[in-house]
Amino acid sequence: MRKRMRYYKKPCRPAWSFKIKTICAQILVPLICFQFIRTILLPTTFDLFLLTIMVVLYCSIWFKLW
Repeated sequence: MRKRMRYYKKPCRPAWSFKIKTICAQILVPLICFQFIRTILLPTTFDLFLLTIMVVLYCSIWFKLW
């Protein structure tokens, strides 16, 4: 007899995690725009650091790394 191939399902995340990710992505877009304008007008180290963190977080959500 031939053995059956077993396919393992990828562990699914709960539905609420997808909602949180989409809400975070929707909130980050206007925050990034505001922070970018603020960084252009009054650049400080903290503003650049904050903008970088927000852009990295948004990219990780967009490219499904998080």
